[in-house]
Parts: sequence; structure tokens; C-alpha cells
Amino acid sequence: MNLYRSLRVAPGVTSVVGSGGKTSLLARLAHELPGSVILTTSTHILPFDNMPLVTDGDAQSVEEGLRSSRVVCVGAPGREGKLAAPSLSVAELARRADYVLVEADGAHGRPLKAHADWEPNVPATTRRTILLVGASGFGRRIAEVVHRPQLICERLGVDGGDVATPELMARHLAWEMEQGVVTPDVVLVNQCDGEGRRDEAARFGEELARLLSVTDAGARIPRVMGVSLLG
Repeated sequence: MNLYRSLRVAPGVTSVVGSGGKTSLLARLAHELPGSVILTTSTHILPFDNMPLVTDGDAQSVEEGLRSSRVVCVGAPGREGKLAAPSLSVAELARRADYVLVEADGAHGRPLKAHADWEPNVPATTRRTILLVGASGFGRRIAEVVHRPQLICERLGVDGGDVATPELMARHLAWEMEQGVVTPDVVLVNQCDGEGRRDEAARFGEELARLLSVTDAGARIPRVMGVSLLG
């Protein structure tokens, strides 16, 4: 399966937000896409394995990198070996490659996430936003598997010791969409590496659609897909 076709990734800027496999998704899309690709971030990202890296930050360096490789990662050196947003804007990068893929969110390695009011950092030139959800967090305690668990507890009136069921996480995503915190075009439930996980992804999607259908956000019900990016 060509995942980029299923996700309807078009030339231009695509932003990936959420939790539970953003880096894996970006790497797979970069491999599949039929043209030149720049991988970058609006927050922080670890360099990709076996992928050319451009850290000089000027247009000439990016163009030279793309002449040598169909895919390059562009970012400014950051702390702890991570890359920060490059000096060139995402719009400038998009003028130099067919596709720009942006990691526009962070989750500190947790499979599930609640967004603070300054997140995610989606560039204005984004044409498509993909939100990831890590199914490995379903059925476990909120405090263990959610990045910023206190926000879910405050918003939904639950406790950190409660279970992060697919229905509860769908309820929280519906809240974020109603508030305009996130506006995904498609939701990708990753880590669906068994029948049980696929069933949970289906429950999540059904509950999200049900909740959004009776709100003002219902006009923008995202498509929900279940995958295993490592499978």
C-alpha cells in the first residue's frame, strides 16, 4: 500500500501532529513520495537515520543537498542532538522541493497527547494536516501514556488513574477540534498490530464521528485510518 495515496498527500506542505509515530510516518512518506522531499520541523526533531542532513540553513545549501539526494532533512542544530526549525521558512522550502513534510508537534515519546494552547505549531502554508494517535496507549492509565495528562483531566473531568479508552480519547480529540486547537484532515491511528488494536481504532473513529456530527465541528469530520507503521 502506498500510504501517501491513502492519506492524499499532495505536492506542497504537509504537517504531522499528535503522537505515537510521527517520525516513522515522515520517514515512510519521504520514501514513498514521487518527487523531491524536504523533511523539517517547526518544533524539534531528531535527525533521520541514513538521510542527508542540511544544517547550514541557507537556500543554496538546501538546493545543493537536493541535487545530491531526492530527500533531505533540513533543520538548525539544537540541544541534545535534536534539530530545531531552520532559518528558511517553510514557504521558502516549499519553493525548492515538490513536497515539504513538517513535524509540527511533540509528545515526549508518549503514544497519546493533549495539546497545550500554544500547540501544535502548524505552518500557515500547510495544505494537509495528519494527526497521529498511538493505539498502544489505549487501555492504560492516562497518567502513564498521555503527554500533558493534566490537560485531559481538566477538560474532561477525569483522573490520571483512569483508563485511556478509545472512547475517552475520541471525546478529548472532539473537544480539541471543537475549540479549534487542532484541525486535522485525517487521523491516523498507528500501532494497530493486532485484531484487538484494529477494533480499538474502529471504536475510536466511530465515537469521534458520532461526537463531531452533533457539533459545529461536524462539517470537518476527519477520516480515521488504522495502520501499523512498523508492520
